[in-house]
Amino acid sequence: MATPRKQFGQHWLKSEKALAKILATAQLKLEDRVLEIGPGTGILTVKILPQVRSLVAVEIDRDLCVGLRQRFIKSTNFTLVEADILSLPLEALPNSPHCVVANIPYNITSPILEKLIGSITKPINQFDRIVLLVQKEIGQRLTAKPNHKAHSALSVRSQFLAECEFICDVPATAFYPVPKVDSAVVCLSPRPFAEVPKNPQFLEKIIHMGYLMRRKMLKNNLELVCDRDRLTKILQSMHINPQVRAEDLSVSQWIELSDLLSG
Repeated sequence: MATPRKQFGQHWLKSEKALAKILATAQLKLEDRVLEIGPGTGILTVKILPQVRSLVAVEIDRDLCVGLRQRFIKSTNFTLVEADILSLPLEALPNSPHCVVANIPYNITSPILEKLIGSITKPINQFDRIVLLVQKEIGQRLTAKPNHKAHSALSVRSQFLAECEFICDVPATAFYPVPKVDSAVVCLSPRPFAEVPKNPQFLEKIIHMGYLMRRKMLKNNLELVCDRDRLTKILQSMHINPQVRAEDLSVSQWIELSDLLSG
């Protein structure tokens, strides 16, 4: 077996139970065109290939690429791209993948998520379904509802851009080498949000500001963009307690607040 490299954040999944859960969540069909990020030694790749029309695997580690080419040389539906996923134009990938199934490197989770689903100002709807193995804390933040301790700016942005579902926990012992944290399988289904903000750039700004100091009330965190008395009145008009904190607002409430503040 190849030696995992710390510089690439490599922790390879070895649990058949976790692999089965990922595949069941992906709901793969024979016509599907899949993108896998960081296939490593191909433990997930080998299970995806028989179920899909095509699989494009993006791997940055040149030594792993040698092994992947040898392992899947006879697989006509397999394409390997040796590159950094963050520098690739995904729309130009071979076979135009429309779903993602991957155990992604945890040290670049945030930029990968933005690469796959975009931002509030620049949403990306290239993929129908995205099934990822991520750090458990990130999985909780992606899917957290208002008033939950894990609710964050990431929660709001991600849930604006996609339906986000927490599938299951995956213990650290399911990996080699064993990481210091537990993991989770999540499923993201990108779609336009039902409500369209008048000023997406302003919405993105106040979400960022609102969570800068989590224990502060929202009216204190947003005082640079709005007088506290005015914000209090706006919150009251929305039937929201003026003592509210950022983590207490839903995506719809953030959009309404943004529209009222920028109107």
